[in-house]
Amino acid sequence: KSHGFSNNVISWTRGVDRDVFYPDYQPTQCSKPLLVCVSRVSKEKNLESFFDLDYPEATKIMVGDGPMLETYKQQYPNVHFVGAKRGLELAHYYQNADCFVFPSRWDTFGLVMIEAMACGTPVAAYPVQGPTDVIDQGKTGIMDEDLAIAVEKCLYLDREQVYSNSMKWSWQNAWDIFKDNLIGK
Repeated sequence: KSHGFSNNVISWTRGVDRDVFYPDYQPTQCSKPLLVCVSRVSKEKNLESFFDLDYPEATKIMVGDGPMLETYKQQYPNVHFVGAKRGLELAHYYQNADCFVFPSRWDTFGLVMIEAMACGTPVAAYPVQGPTDVIDQGKTGIMDEDLAIAVEKCLYLDREQVYSNSMKWSWQNAWDIFKDNLIGK
């Protein structure tokens, strides 16, 4: 609007490919929660908050690649670094996680959060821009200044509700918003 656009200015959402990202949770016999983080492995992502997360007995998996990968592998031997994954292989990590941890305090959206939710996996995050725009508190995830508290509460969320509430993040919904704005609905 500050650039002179006055008509048809609307918010347009994002979406995920629902043929790739969908629920397929296979609970394990293990009582340890499986925590997953998907990100570019770089300093500005605040990944140390995930790596240092004091959550008893949790298995932590880091999916992604980046300039800090080798450094973090050396510093955090208890974290499983699996490298970059795409498509169905990436979806598998979301689907089988008990909780997706989004440790960034500076991302403006965080597409990985809606990919996790599309798989029915709740998101634990800080209550900052990005997560506050994506997470429905107590429904699709938990935001707290203490990530361990957020993770604990996420473990009790209903995965079907996470999935159901994530449906607004679909390519169909993004297309409908765009199309309706074009034709003036």
